[in-house]
Amino acid sequence: MRTLKTLILAASALTVTASAACAAEPATTWAYSAKTAVGASYEAYVDGAYKDGGRTGAVSKVWFSVADGVLTETMYGLIHEAQIKQMRIAVKTADGLAVEGRDTTAKTEYLYTDKKGRPLSPAYKITTTDKAGRFVIEKRIFTDPDRNALFLRVTVKALKGPVTPFLVLEPHMANTGGNDVGSAGAQGLTAGEGKVYLTLRGDRPFAKAAAAKLEGNDALKILGDGVLPATSEAKGAIVLAAQLPTQAGEATYDFAIGFGADPGVSAQTALASLKTGYAEVLARYNGEGERVGWSDYLASLSELPRVAAQSADGGKLAYASALMLKVQEDRTHAGALIASLSNPWGDTVDAGKPSTGYKAVWPRDFYQCAMALAALGDKETPLAAFHYLPTVQVGPKTPGNTGAGGWFLQKTEVDGTPEWVGVQLDQTAMPIMLGWKLWKLGWLSEPDLKAYYARMIKPAADFLVDGGKVGIGWNKATITPPYSQQERWEEQDGHSPSTTAAVIAGLVTAGDIADLAGDKASGDRYRATADAYSAKVEARMFTTRGKFGDGSYFMRLNKNEDPNDKAPIGAANGQIAPPEDEVVDGGFLELVRYGVRRADDSHIVGSLPELDDTARDDLYRVRYDFSFPGVKGEFPGWRRYDVDGYGEDAKTGGNYGEGGEMSPGQRGRVWPIFTGERGHYELALAAEKGKPSKAQIAAIRARYVKAIELFANDGLLIPEQVWDGVGADARHPYVKGEGTDSATPLAWSHAEYLKLLRSLADGQVWDRYEPVAARYAK
Repeated sequence: MRTLKTLILAASALTVTASAACAAEPATTWAYSAKTAVGASYEAYVDGAYKDGGRTGAVSKVWFSVADGVLTETMYGLIHEAQIKQMRIAVKTADGLAVEGRDTTAKTEYLYTDKKGRPLSPAYKITTTDKAGRFVIEKRIFTDPDRNALFLRVTVKALKGPVTPFLVLEPHMANTGGNDVGSAGAQGLTAGEGKVYLTLRGDRPFAKAAAAKLEGNDALKILGDGVLPATSEAKGAIVLAAQLPTQAGEATYDFAIGFGADPGVSAQTALASLKTGYAEVLARYNGEGERVGWSDYLASLSELPRVAAQSADGGKLAYASALMLKVQEDRTHAGALIASLSNPWGDTVDAGKPSTGYKAVWPRDFYQCAMALAALGDKETPLAAFHYLPTVQVGPKTPGNTGAGGWFLQKTEVDGTPEWVGVQLDQTAMPIMLGWKLWKLGWLSEPDLKAYYARMIKPAADFLVDGGKVGIGWNKATITPPYSQQERWEEQDGHSPSTTAAVIAGLVTAGDIADLAGDKASGDRYRATADAYSAKVEARMFTTRGKFGDGSYFMRLNKNEDPNDKAPIGAANGQIAPPEDEVVDGGFLELVRYGVRRADDSHIVGSLPELDDTARDDLYRVRYDFSFPGVKGEFPGWRRYDVDGYGEDAKTGGNYGEGGEMSPGQRGRVWPIFTGERGHYELALAAEKGKPSKAQIAAIRARYVKAIELFANDGLLIPEQVWDGVGADARHPYVKGEGTDSATPLAWSHAEYLKLLRSLADGQVWDRYEPVAARYAK
């Protein structure tokens, strides 16, 4: 996916190599991004939109996350608008001060499950245990589905003598770590900036409370030696703390964090949640009895039982994945599906300026999520997603646009505000493909599709044929398809197998839609252009003089019409600029997925050895195999491509882009997505000779499905990247096969897993497009 934009350090693609020298520590940062829990309330649509008064009542617009046992980024308003960095519980013991995360181990469990242990809502029990055995903390976390509030039940158990607990809250109001105002008193903690406030209230007064300026990005300084300062107000980058009574045994507290436009509203919201009470708020959140909540959403997914039956874990990850995709949708802009409720490598990302991280819309990730939800039988969210898409399509009404339209913005906030403006042709093709799929499922009506043909699909298809001169922000390039300004990893221009596969599929499906709309001339033009692009796939992207293996394989990228000239491709993420034939990836498998090539095509089959070669040096190696304690066998994983620098520094162990600098030691790790992509390919290969056998399905399940399940963490969240064991891990004690600080949960990872399960259930690839396959993969 992405790399970094200037100092955001979260996602785009720097194409320049920077010094590895460390910059100064930011005044304040975001939190650790390896989440084990994320959640929000389920809200039912009203006529395809989010409005108060529907089956679920008032719309709650609060999201939370948990990492390392700690409540981390908590959003209110739009899904990317963080208001809290983190809230930890620190405990004063006879031996000194201990704090969650640093001094504890953590366990994540779901509060509401069925008899098979499958989660029925994203409500969590988080247990943090002191490494020295002095205390255990249990936190039960979920949102109030009827209010803009987060509910927490906290139980502290003293195990070796009296302890004094403290809540340490780091506000980041209005999505930044500065310019806040805060106050603290026995009745509550309050913080705000502009027109957004939060108030933390408990079911009883605090023993003591304090507000102070954040010093050296160390919130624990407010605790001193276990004595809070006398200050009750603070401004700027702040920290708030509350002392709970000293205890020798076990004590349970209820807390609510309310949000609103002023301190009064936020306080009243928190009090109202506390008055409703733990049991009732949780029951509404879950959808127990006559209440409408998360269990009702899962029950509406007609295909979920059949999909989950293809899992290797009894369906636990399938149910969690369904929850994760729906959680990561904005509750103002229906259908706005984001990439991840995280800010990659957030614990070293400067929070002095607003940063969405991955809490934004990429049409490519968006497509994957919508298709996965459709695979589950969700008939509403994919339709809302399709209807949302004009929000992020470039046209005359796009602010600042003076150039060609029809293409879809690289990355936007959920209200359509552009963030990055590179042109990625796969992101322009995929909305067309989604529309075609929904039409063929019978969910998108023909009158609706015809209306969107004129409004959205025809401009997109025309751009895939004609391209044009772009005019928005920094981007003044002239785009000549199928040459893309950026391929799917947003780092390079050129001819890309994965991008080209999507473009061809987009044009063929656009031809079908054009015919439906009575525009046969355009339909013929789209198909003819797809034919021309398909005819040159190998001539443009398949080398016969490559460095690896037998020299014949698909390359990741080619910047001209000659795949054998060994021309260099650009440098990115601090890494070298290698010759084109020295960079391979699994992108060519997308040609099979969409139906552009047969799975047994000689060029496809001939490229697998180079992709799978484990004998190459780590810089040029793509595949790694993993073993897990107590699990028989090894399980495959793949990096995005060799010479990938989008990851931790293998030499120093530092985070990606730490200090605002690109380092030559940076190394992209293994992505669970590609295990799913390979599983899809193996299914397509089996299906070339007829319906796959039960034995073939079982083999794919045992190897590829099981691998993704093992990559998930104890909260059943699938990461963007897992640690491959190469190089130093000084900043975080990574374990091979476990997620890194990149981004967890990655919606695309969950989507790929669910689509693989649906594909196995059907015996054919879920997002294979039959008009494409009939045309090119006979």
